[in-house]
Amino acid sequence: MELQTITSKRTGDSYYKLKHPTGLDIFLYPKEGNSVTYAVLGTKYGSIDNCFQRSDEKEPETVPAGIAHFLEHKLFESEDGDAFQRYAKTGASANAATEFESTCYLFSCTAQLYESLEILLDFVQSPYFTEQTVKKEQGIIGQEIRMYDDDPQWRVMFNFLQAMYHTHPVRIDIGGTIESIAQITPEHLYRCYHTFYNLNNMALAIFGKFQVEKILEVCDKILKPSEPISVKRIFQPEPESIVSPYVEQQLSVAMPLFQFGYKESIGGSRKERDIAAVEILLEVLASNASPLFQSLLERGLVNESSFGYEYFEGSGYATAMFSGESKDPKAVADAIAAELHRLCQEGIPRDAFERSKRAVYGEIIAALNNTSSISHALISFSLKGRELFTYIDALAELKLEDVQQKLALFQKEKSVLSVVSPL
Repeated sequence: MELQTITSKRTGDSYYKLKHPTGLDIFLYPKEGNSVTYAVLGTKYGSIDNCFQRSDEKEPETVPAGIAHFLEHKLFESEDGDAFQRYAKTGASANAATEFESTCYLFSCTAQLYESLEILLDFVQSPYFTEQTVKKEQGIIGQEIRMYDDDPQWRVMFNFLQAMYHTHPVRIDIGGTIESIAQITPEHLYRCYHTFYNLNNMALAIFGKFQVEKILEVCDKILKPSEPISVKRIFQPEPESIVSPYVEQQLSVAMPLFQFGYKESIGGSRKERDIAAVEILLEVLASNASPLFQSLLERGLVNESSFGYEYFEGSGYATAMFSGESKDPKAVADAIAAELHRLCQEGIPRDAFERSKRAVYGEIIAALNNTSSISHALISFSLKGRELFTYIDALAELKLEDVQQKLALFQKEKSVLSVVSPL
């Protein structure tokens, strides 16, 4: 195994990267001053992966929606009890999360790191599903889906995605639907497990205080060899157009919630430079220091605690979006569109660009000391074929014209406003 050192010339920080003989990508980011150590084991498998083709097979396969999330729940269980009981003995705090493109298992600890790491690597590699346990889980996840159906924040987001995307599975709830999870069998779970939980499709990141040699000893002891296969995501063709410019749902809220954004043209992979340019553009447009935000605040259309923005992107989907509470969501959407038009016509002021660039850069540099943020960033960047320090360099080297060009992403005919209003 060759231990590669990745160093940032800008920050002086370094981490180690290696490809374990079993196929697992390992990222080790030592921070001697840390009292807490954080570990994340992730697989490139999320809720959008309902149609796929393995490199060792000739035909693609379609499975019911919700299996990635279902697997996340089930892997904690075994014939001998669940992983949380094992973690209780080491004092580690553990969790897991399924997102659109990945599933991650994690723990943080102040002691017994290597014992906790053994637990993590062991249970994720030890699937155990039966007809009885799958049926029980269908009921539990069904209740979870129904609960989210009444969650205003969840509904405003997925109504937004369903109004934006015609066919892409990003429009489907991460947990699937009541109908789709009812179709899931132990055979489905084992099939998807052995496809996506292949160590060649996974990565491990550890940030904090540890000895590199001891981490690698645990990996050598616990990791099981995997066949060198890859998996191709397959999606139905997605039209460039949106489904509907406006969608509204009534739920029990005191103030209307909104999600407003623009559908980006499909095609081409987004590199670190592209992501950084849009991040700065959103900071120029809608940060607390922007003319737009100050105007919205003065007009009583938004409040500081709820208003936010995000570049939400991945395989086959991308949208710059704005969210929050407002007495008049349509007025907020109109104000955002008007400010974008103004910036297109007049150009982005250089001082606004420089301020925003410093703000975004400062935020990512500050995060280099955040245990959970960097661990998740290493996994997320790795699973998307990107690299953390390359992103930092791209951010530092961006020019005003790079950000100005990204204004073309915001096309009025591709905008969607989702509102959850009071009953």
